[in-house]
Amino acid sequence: MAFIVPPRRSSPDTFPGPADVARWYERKLGWATEGRAPVRLLTGVRFDVLELPAEAGHSLLRRPVRTGPVLLSGGRMGLLVAAGGADELPGLLDWLEWGPIALDLTAVGAGGRIPAPSPRGGAGSPGAAVWLRPPEPRRVPGPALPALAGFGSSGGDAPDLVRLVDAAATECHRVRLSRARAGLRKGSPADQPLAFS
Repeated sequence: MAFIVPPRRSSPDTFPGPADVARWYERKLGWATEGRAPVRLLTGVRFDVLELPAEAGHSLLRRPVRTGPVLLSGGRMGLLVAAGGADELPGLLDWLEWGPIALDLTAVGAGGRIPAPSPRGGAGSPGAAVWLRPPEPRRVPGPALPALAGFGSSGGDAPDLVRLVDAAATECHRVRLSRARAGLRKGSPADQPLAFS
């Protein structure tokens, strides 16, 4: 007599397909998604994202500055911040006196989309988004995300958006200076005057 083994059940941790990835984000984190292949996370609803070059982002993560979840997608790093943080970025950069300097620091806010990293972690296809600091399921993201202190943050427990933006701008500027120096050594002139801090 032959025994028939039923097919393995898929658990939320196996993620056999994009639909399962989308359901995981929607059910475990309450995040809005779009598409099925690839799945994208909608910004401006539960969170916004600060984006910077991966090289600057890795340096930032070595600094003593608090962040929320962090993802890596190709050559860009994304730092999740409280919803509305994207709108604050230009004003914060001006206030911190980074405004006139061309930094490769951008924000994705309301109406934006970012690639959804696989919740199971690990590396997928080359350039696929991965979590470097994953979100915590069943935790309301708002209080854990960097926000402006004193403007709706819960009891001051959230990481400070001003400190995060200043640290990110510093690291973006360092990468820019490093690349400019490398270009000058190779004999190619810089396109733009550099600001030294």
